[in-house]
Amino acid sequence: MESIYTHISRQYDAELEDIRSRVLQMGGLVEKHIVEAITALIKGDIALAQEVIKNDYRVNNLDVTIDEECGQIIARHQPLASDLRLVVAVIKIITDLERIGDEAEKIARMAMRLANEERPADGYLEIYALGNHVRQMVHGALDAFARLDIEAALRVAREDRQADKGYKGVVRQKIIFMMEDPRTISRSLDVIWAARALERIGDHACNICEHVIYLVKGKDIRHTSLDEVEQEILGRKC
Repeated sequence: MESIYTHISRQYDAELEDIRSRVLQMGGLVEKHIVEAITALIKGDIALAQEVIKNDYRVNNLDVTIDEECGQIIARHQPLASDLRLVVAVIKIITDLERIGDEAEKIARMAMRLANEERPADGYLEIYALGNHVRQMVHGALDAFARLDIEAALRVAREDRQADKGYKGVVRQKIIFMMEDPRTISRSLDVIWAARALERIGDHACNICEHVIYLVKGKDIRHTSLDEVEQEILGRKC
């Protein structure tokens, strides 16, 4: 006969697994919104941009639901050690995912504005490249969380340098365009704001990687360089 303690333990394990699954569900939705927002901008697809804006509530609802479930786990089970780190990491990760969703919504709003502007000859190639890069960062960060892989988390975090470089490149290019032709000022500013949103998505992907390392190692690395983290945690000299 199953004891009450065994039943409680199984229920507890199921609750922990549920919040992990919900984080990945939320992450998948956010990734979808990033892709759709970038596509809407590049193609001038107002309807698709409106879909991203309209569906942002789904990301917000998951944020609230998962946060409430984490609170209930803490209240009912008072988790310790690695279990507590999981709950804390989940709370932090969903905050970053919700903010990524907000940035995707901003890109969608810029897409709606740009749809009414004359399209550049390159078809917003720089936005496509930057957008694809940060979308892969988000996917990699979520995969590192799913597999509790700190080496993968560190690799993704290092990719933020390329995202920053891409954003600065967009800004430089658009400043030149605005100086050469004032008629491009409105369009160029909207592109810069979209690029800024993408750069922020990269920052949030890095945050998720930091939360994964905290979850696995119990170490807060927010104010530590990646070189120091690799040397201390992985025993590598960079």
